[in-house]
Amino acid sequence: MDASVNDTIVAVATAPGRGAVGILRLSGPKAVAIAERMAGAVPGPRQAALRVLRNAAGESLDEGLCLFFPAPHSYTGEDVVELQGHGSPVVLDRLLRSACALGARVARPGEFSERAFLNHRLDLTQAEAVADLIAASTEQAARAARRSLQGEFSRRVTARVEELIALRTFIEGALDFSDEDVDGLSDGAARSRLDALQQSLNELIREAHQGRRLREGLTVALAGQPNVGKSTLLNALAGTEAAIVTDIPGTTRDVLRENLQLDGLPLTVVDTAGLRHSTDPVEKEGIRRAWAALDHAELVLFLVDDREGITDADEALLKRLPTGVETVIVRNKCDLSHKPPARAEDDRRIVLRLAAKSGAGLDLLKSEILRLAGLADVGEGLFSARTRHVEALQRALTYVRDADVRLREGAMPELAAEELRLAQQALSEITGAFTNDDLLGRIFSTFCIGK
Repeated sequence: MDASVNDTIVAVATAPGRGAVGILRLSGPKAVAIAERMAGAVPGPRQAALRVLRNAAGESLDEGLCLFFPAPHSYTGEDVVELQGHGSPVVLDRLLRSACALGARVARPGEFSERAFLNHRLDLTQAEAVADLIAASTEQAARAARRSLQGEFSRRVTARVEELIALRTFIEGALDFSDEDVDGLSDGAARSRLDALQQSLNELIREAHQGRRLREGLTVALAGQPNVGKSTLLNALAGTEAAIVTDIPGTTRDVLRENLQLDGLPLTVVDTAGLRHSTDPVEKEGIRRAWAALDHAELVLFLVDDREGITDADEALLKRLPTGVETVIVRNKCDLSHKPPARAEDDRRIVLRLAAKSGAGLDLLKSEILRLAGLADVGEGLFSARTRHVEALQRALTYVRDADVRLREGAMPELAAEELRLAQQALSEITGAFTNDDLLGRIFSTFCIGK
C-alpha cells in the first residue's frame, strides 16, 4: 500500500513468453488519455476497435484492438483500457515502456485486484479466489475457486457475522435494560443461540478445511524398509513408470517426488529410500533425506510386506516417525500372501491390505487418502479457502466458546459481549471488512502482475 492509489498503472496481462495475442492493461485516471496517445480515439464502452499502436514519439509498434471499460463498471472500478496486440515479448515491452513514458507506472503484483477490492468491486475472499482460479491445478479446484469468486464463501461468512451481531445486540440489550427487569440472559436463550452459532462455525470450518486442502493439496510420503514395494506403489498411483523397480533391496537412493491428482485432490507423492542401517555412504545419505522428507509430510504411508506382517523392526521405525502426522500402515503384496484386500484399525492405527503391483485394493487406499484429506464426501457447494481463512474461523470459534463459558459462569456478562465483538472482528478479517494494510500487502503480493 506504499504506492498512491491515484496513480495510473499498467502491466502486461498475458503470460510471459510468445503467443498469438498479448494484452496491455491500463487502469486509473490517466488510462484514457494515455490510450489516446498510443492508439488514437478510444472506442465506446465495451466495444473493440482496430487501432495502430504507437509509442510516445508516434512510431508505429503494432496493430491490434483497443477496448475501453469506464468506471465504475470495470474490473478495478476505475477507467480501464486494454490494448490487444501480437504476443511478442519485444513488442509488449515497447508498449509497456511507452505507457510509462506517457505517465503510467508499472503495476505491482496483484494491484489490479487490490484496486478492485479497495473500490468495492470484490471483497477480499473474492479477490483471493481470482488468484486461486488462475493457479488451480485440478478441475475441482477451479470450480471451487469459481464459487468463491461468485461470493459463495463470503455469503457464508457474512451469515455468521449477522448471527454474531444479532447475538451481541441481544446480550448488550439485556445488559442495558437490566435495571428494568428485562433479563434475557438467565433463561438460557443466549446460551442456546451460542450453541447454534458454535455448530454453524464448526461446519464452516470443516468446509473451509476442505476448500484449503483442494487448493493446497496433500503431501504423501511412502516409507518403510527396503523392498516392501514403495516404488511400485508410487508407479501405481501415478499410472506411469515414475520410479525404478527391482528385486534388489535399496534400489531407491534418493527422494523422488511425483505430482498427480486424485479425484480433484492435488497430491505430491514422495518415494523415499528404504529405512535400515547401512554403511554405504550413498545409501546413508538417501536414508537421511528420507527422514527429512518424512518431517515435511502431511500423511505417511508406511509399507510392510504382508507375508511378514509388522515386524519388530517396523515397530521401531514407526516409533521414530514424526508425531502429529497421520500414518496409514499399508500391508503390501497381499497377492503373494494370498489374502484379500481389506481395511482395518489396529491399536487405533489404520491398516490397509493391498497389492500395488496388481492394483488390488488400490481403490481402498485412494478412498482412505480422500477421507483423511476431508474430501471423501464433498458436495457441489465446495468453495476455495486459504490457511488464513481457517485460522480466522478458528479464532472466532474460540471467542464464541469463551463467551459461552462467561455466560454459564454467570459472572460479568459484559465480558461475553466483548468476546463476541472479537469473534465478529475475526470473521470480518476474512472478507476484508476489517483489515489492515500489512495484511493486504501480504495477500496481493502473491498475485500475478497484471491481475
